[in-house]
Amino acid sequence: MDALIGSENSDASTRKVTPIPAAEDNAVINDFLTYIQIELGLADNTLAAYRSDLMQFAAFCDQQFSRPLVRVDRMIIGEYLKYLQAQRNFRTSSVLRHTAALKMFYRFAVARGKTMENPTEHLETPHGWRKLPEVMNRAQIEALLKAVNPEHPLALRDQAIIELFYACGLRASELADLTELNVHAELGVIRVIGKGRKERIIPVGKPARAAMEKYMRELRPKLLAVSKSRVPNVFVSRSGRGINRIVLWQRLDRISRAAGLKHIHPHKLRHTFATHLLSGGADLRIVQELLGHSDIGTTQIYTHVDADRLKTVHRRHHPRP
Repeated sequence: MDALIGSENSDASTRKVTPIPAAEDNAVINDFLTYIQIELGLADNTLAAYRSDLMQFAAFCDQQFSRPLVRVDRMIIGEYLKYLQAQRNFRTSSVLRHTAALKMFYRFAVARGKTMENPTEHLETPHGWRKLPEVMNRAQIEALLKAVNPEHPLALRDQAIIELFYACGLRASELADLTELNVHAELGVIRVIGKGRKERIIPVGKPARAAMEKYMRELRPKLLAVSKSRVPNVFVSRSGRGINRIVLWQRLDRISRAAGLKHIHPHKLRHTFATHLLSGGADLRIVQELLGHSDIGTTQIYTHVDADRLKTVHRRHHPRP
């Protein structure tokens, strides 16, 4: 039991510390975040990202122009976006997110009468190249599953985590937040709360279900006994507390390196889940539902990844293959 007690990797964020904006800016940012959380139901990760983006912008406005957020004009918006690209070397995807945060914030500010003019009203959203997701092949999946050291005190947990990622296409935050009440072993499904608090039911394959049940039966009670508390999360740390998405990333990275694989992260397993379903003949709408995508256009990117299936369909149905 002593082997189970110890410290797991810290979940301390490495995000750059942003200067705290003036009280006026801080208040309007908090009002906006409350709005998008309650009215729009956006996920906690999105709230954290928008908070960081707006606080960075508020600090920029204060330091460079001595202006509060509600007195910003189009020129300042333009200077900020140039600053992100030229001096901060932000990727297009990051600039896209900052732009989206600013546009949503100023629409809110105008609607609530906090400012008379929307400085982002005529701002064109930049478009980046659509990058195809990287996926793993079946041999790599097998290698990853075999790389879990059976002698490690958390082997049953780590095995179940990898199996569930691949079997269900979960986001890291969704797996971290999975609770006992949302596991329905008798039905072979789990209930997942995704982005925007949207609920979906996902079938769990036999290998993943067996790995999860073994972990919950043999290891999880021992981990919970360390903290002497009742944690609802399915996956817990050595200390018996619920793990977060950062720990999941760290564990997957270590195991993938042991397997001789590089750059394996939870979202790559999610991409692989979707691609393998499509290659097996799954309907695109079903894959959309399983992934929790609100727009099928987001799911369609996987049809570009699965070139083998496209070639097979072409040979089978085209009159001159």
